[in-house]
Amino acid sequence: MNGTTAEALPLDAGKILYGTARDHHDALLLTPASPLGTADYDPIAHLNQIFAHPSTVSSVARVSTTLRSHQNALSSQIAALEQSQAYGPDSSLERMQSAQAELAGLFKKIETVRARAIQTEQNITSMTADIKRLDGTKRNLTLSMTALKRLQMLTTAYEQLRGLARTRQYRECAGLLAAVLQLMRHFNSYRSIEQIAALSRGVNDLQRELLEQVCEDFEMAFAKGEIATRRATLIEACGVMDALGDSARSRLVTWYVNTELREYRQVFRGNDEAGSLDNIGRRYAWFKRMIKGYEEEHAAIFPPHWAVGEMLGMAFCDGTRDDFKGILERSMRRVDGAKIDVNLLLSCLQETMDFEQGLERKFADKPRASIDTISSADERTQNFNGSISVAFEPYLSLWVESQDKALAAMIPRYKAQPLIPPDEEFSPQAVIGSAIELFHFYKVTLSQCAKLSTGDRLLDLTKTFSKYLDEYAQQVLLAILQQRTGQAAASLEDIVLVINTADFWHTNTGQLEDSIKKRIDAELASKIDLSSQADAFLGVASAAVMALVNRVEADCEGAWREMKNTNWSKMESVGDQSSYVGELLRHVNSQAEEILAVVTKQQFARAFADNLVEHLANTYIANVVQCRPVSEVGAEQMLLDKYVLTKAFENLLSHHNTSSTPHVPAASFVKRVNSVMTRMDPLLKTLQVRPSPPEGLVQAYLIHIGDKSDTNFKKILELKGVRKQDQGHLLELFQIHREGSSNDKLVQQSPLLTPLLNTTGMGTTVGTLNTSAALTAAQGAARFDAASLGEKLLNAARDGVERIGTPAQQGTSGQQATMNENLKNFGKFFRRDIGGLGVRFGKGSADEQGR
Repeated sequence: MNGTTAEALPLDAGKILYGTARDHHDALLLTPASPLGTADYDPIAHLNQIFAHPSTVSSVARVSTTLRSHQNALSSQIAALEQSQAYGPDSSLERMQSAQAELAGLFKKIETVRARAIQTEQNITSMTADIKRLDGTKRNLTLSMTALKRLQMLTTAYEQLRGLARTRQYRECAGLLAAVLQLMRHFNSYRSIEQIAALSRGVNDLQRELLEQVCEDFEMAFAKGEIATRRATLIEACGVMDALGDSARSRLVTWYVNTELREYRQVFRGNDEAGSLDNIGRRYAWFKRMIKGYEEEHAAIFPPHWAVGEMLGMAFCDGTRDDFKGILERSMRRVDGAKIDVNLLLSCLQETMDFEQGLERKFADKPRASIDTISSADERTQNFNGSISVAFEPYLSLWVESQDKALAAMIPRYKAQPLIPPDEEFSPQAVIGSAIELFHFYKVTLSQCAKLSTGDRLLDLTKTFSKYLDEYAQQVLLAILQQRTGQAAASLEDIVLVINTADFWHTNTGQLEDSIKKRIDAELASKIDLSSQADAFLGVASAAVMALVNRVEADCEGAWREMKNTNWSKMESVGDQSSYVGELLRHVNSQAEEILAVVTKQQFARAFADNLVEHLANTYIANVVQCRPVSEVGAEQMLLDKYVLTKAFENLLSHHNTSSTPHVPAASFVKRVNSVMTRMDPLLKTLQVRPSPPEGLVQAYLIHIGDKSDTNFKKILELKGVRKQDQGHLLELFQIHREGSSNDKLVQQSPLLTPLLNTTGMGTTVGTLNTSAALTAAQGAARFDAASLGEKLLNAARDGVERIGTPAQQGTSGQQATMNENLKNFGKFFRRDIGGLGVRFGKGSADEQGR
C-alpha cells in the first residue's frame, strides 16, 4: 500500500521527494526501491542502510522531517479516498438500500403467489367433490350388482344341485358342488342376514346328504357285489367326495381299507396257528392277493392322487406290526421257559424286510395323497422300510447272542486247524486261512445286522466283534509263537504267516471300524472304537518279529561261546578281527538271508534288522562282562571287533529283495546301527586305559563314563581285574577328582553301568548282568526298548497260552484279560515309538517306507 501511495503523490510532492537527489538519505527513503512499501519491512535494516556512516548522524533531523511530510501526504490521500467511496454516486450505502428494496418487493410477490395457490386449491376441491361422490356411488352400485348376481347364481346352483343329488347325477354334482361352495364363501360376511344364513344352512345340509348318500352307494355296491355294474357311478361319486374335501375323502378311504382288511384281521388275529411266526409268509401272500385284486377291480374307481393302494399297504403294515409285537411278547413270557428260535426269528425278519422293500419299490414312483406333489414326493422317502420290522428290533439281542456263540465255537477250531492246507504250498505273502474266513464272517454279519438295526443292536455286535478279535490275537496267533516244554519252536514259515496275518488284521480292523461308523446311528458313532484291537495285532506282529530274532540268536550260541573262551586278559597285541567274529557273522548272515527272503514287506524286514542289531549289541556287552578280566589290549581288540560287526550289520538289509543292482544301505538304518553299537564304546575305551598311573584311569572314567558313582567305578575295576587291595587307592583318587570344579557336569549314575550288578554278585552267567537295560538306558532313558519288551511279551504269551490250554486252569479269565491288555499296551508302545518299530508298522515317513 505504501508503494501505491508513493506513486500516487501530487506532482509538487514528487518534486520535493524525488526531484532533488542532492541528499543521499532522501534518496534512500523515498525512491521507488525504498523498502518502506514492502510487506516484510525491517526498520533496523533500513536505518542501518540510511545511517551507514558516522558522518550521516548529523542528518537525523532532515530524515525525520522528510518522513513526517511523507506520512502527512499519505494520510490526506487516504481520507480523500474514503470520502469519495462513502458519498460518491456509486457508494456502498446506496447499493445496500437498493438491495433492501428489491427483497421487500420479492417477499410481496411470494405472498401473492401463495394466496393464489390456496384459492386455486379451494376451487379444484369444490370442483372434484362431486366427481368423488359419483365414483363412490358407482363402486357401491357395482358391488351390489355383483353380490346380487352371485346370490342369484348361488340360489340357482343350489336348487339344481339338490335336484341332481336326488337323481344321483354325480358327475354334474361334483362340478356344481364346487361352484356352490366357492360362491358360498363370498357370503360368509353376510350371514347376519336371515336369508343368507338360511341359504348357508341349506348348503351344509346338502353336503351332509351327499356324503351319506355316496357312502351308502359304496356300501351297497360292495355288499351286493355290484361293483362292476355300478363302476361308472362310483367313479363319479369319488369326484363328489373330492369336492366335499379331505375329511369326506378320508372317511371313504378309511371305510374301504377297513372293508378290505376285515378278512385279514379275522383270520390272522383270532387264530393262534395262522397268526404265529411260522405262518408269516401266509400274511404276506394274503396281502399280495388282496392288492392284486384291488389293482384289477377297484383301482380304477378311486382317483390316482388318493393313493388308496398305498393306504392299504400302510394299514396292513400297521396292523401286522402290532400283531408281531403281541406274538413276540407272549413268546418271551412263556411259562415253559422256551425262548424264541433265533433261526425262525431271523427268517421272519428277513422275509419281513423283503416284503417292506417290495412295497417300497412298488409305491416309490407314486405320489402321496397330497395336493402338493413336490412336497409329498419328499415326504414318502423310506415310507415302508421298517414299518413292520421295527417290532423285531427289541429281540435282536438273541441274534447277537447267537453270533457270539458261533464265534466262540470258531476260535478253538481255528486254533487246532493247520496254518496251511495240505494241498497248498507256503507263500511269503500268504495269510492264515482262518483270518480270511473270520473277516468274511464279520463282513457278512455286519451287513446283515445293518439291515436289521443301526442302533443299539449294531453297537452290541461291535462289542462282540472286538471281543473275538482279542481272542483271535491271543489264542490263535500268539499260540503259534509259543514254545511249550518238549515242543519245537515255531517254524520260520509259521512265524511269517503270523506276521502277515497280524498285519492283515491291523489294517482291516481300522477299515471295519470305519464301515461300522458309516452304518450305525450318528449318536452312537462316537462309541465305536477298535483301536485297542488294532494295537493288539500290532503287538502280535512285534512278538513275531522277536521270534525271528530269537532264531538268529539261538544259531549264534557257538560263536558267543568261542568269544567267552578267549583269554582276553593275556592278549599281547591287537591283530585282525577275532576268530569268533567271522563265525558270528556267518551265522547272522545265513539266518538273515533265510528270514528276509520270506519277509515280503519292507517295514517288517526293517523291524527285524533293527531288533536283531539291538539284541546282538546286548549280547555283545553281556559277553564282554563275562570275559573279565579284560586287559587293555583285549579291550582294544574288542573295540576293533565291534567296528567290524558294525560295518557288517549295516548290510543286513541287502538280503531283503535282492536284485542285480548293488545294495546301498539306507541312511537311517546305518545311523541306527551305529547308534546302537557305539553305546558300548565308553565301556571299552575306559577298559583300554591302564590302571597305572592311576590318575589316567580315573580321568578316562570321568571322561567316558561321566558319573559320580563309587559302585560303577568299582565295576570297571572288577572288569579290568584290579586286585582288591589296589582298588581302595584308586577309589580314593576317584573321589578326589570327581569333586573338582571341572567335573561339575557329572551325573550321579551312568545309564550304561548302573544296571550292572555289584561287583560282589558278578558271576559267569549272562543272567548276572542286565545288559539289555544297560544299553537301552545308555541310548536314552525316554526311548522305548522294543527288543526287551518284545522278549517279555513273547515269554508272557508262552506262559499265558500254556496256562489257558491247561485243563486245570480253565477258569483263569483274569489272566487272559491281563494278557490281552498287555498286547494292546504293547501295540500302543510301538505306535508311539517314533524311532522304533512303530514307525515301520505303517506309521513311518514316506522316505522310510520307500526304503
